Amino acid sequence: MDVQPRHGTQGNPAPADLPVSPRPVSRWRLVLAVWLLGMPGVVAVVWALLPLLAANAALFPLPLWAIVLLSGLQTAVLLVLAAVVGAWLAPRVGLQAPAVSAWLSGRPVGPALRPQWLPGLCGGVAGAAWLWVLSRLAPEALRPSDPASAMPLVVKVLYGGVTEELLMRWGVMTLLLWLAWRVARRGQGRPGGGLVAMAVVLSALLFALGHLPAAQAMVGALTAPVVAFVLVGNTAFGLVAGWLFARRGLEAAIIAHGLAHLLSHPLL
Repeated sequence: MDVQPRHGTQGNPAPADLPVSPRPVSRWRLVLAVWLLGMPGVVAVVWALLPLLAANAALFPLPLWAIVLLSGLQTAVLLVLAAVVGAWLAPRVGLQAPAVSAWLSGRPVGPALRPQWLPGLCGGVAGAAWLWVLSRLAPEALRPSDPASAMPLVVKVLYGGVTEELLMRWGVMTLLLWLAWRVARRGQGRPGGGLVAMAVVLSALLFALGHLPAAQAMVGALTAPVVAFVLVGNTAFGLVAGWLFARRGLEAAIIAHGLAHLLSHPLL
């Protein structure tokens, strides 16, 4: 008996022979995925601050549970806004989160991560070396008397490495680049290298400015040396993370930021 090739109706391949096309990525699913990716960092930082909040609970008019809830809720809301901005605006200006998008569309994540892991690793090693240098140059007021009292490593990796990148790169940098593109190019074509560089620099500066409140909490008053140290130190790494996001993807910036904290922690 002859074996005939399987066909569907009118000579077309049977449904089992058709290639499976990836599912389109819903923007709201991308928002939810990014938000969930950043929430462990929010929980970690609130947990780390819990002893400090408890020690100063008498200074607040609200009970401790309400203070903890509001502290986490504020960052969680900002994370939602960043997730929405990135999901809607990043594709318009050529920015992307390849691994997250691949997972949501049903494609393998490995090929999406392959072009990102080596640049992310190099950025992480450079960031760790920079953090080590900064620890030796830090003003005395910014050096903890007890290294064990510094922020736990899990907070640095989850919040610093993931949540901050979602807020500052996926949210802020994307918004800055989209605004510049709308003004300079009237939303036509792709943003040029100059606009991308401007967004990288501005987001890095805002990233550095966001660390000033924590520095003030440590030293009590922001002196010129402290401000200069915080701005220069954090802007430098913000430039690396922004470049990685623009050239390789969001996950490359996350890998670099998380590795910088992970590799530098034993040296500080």
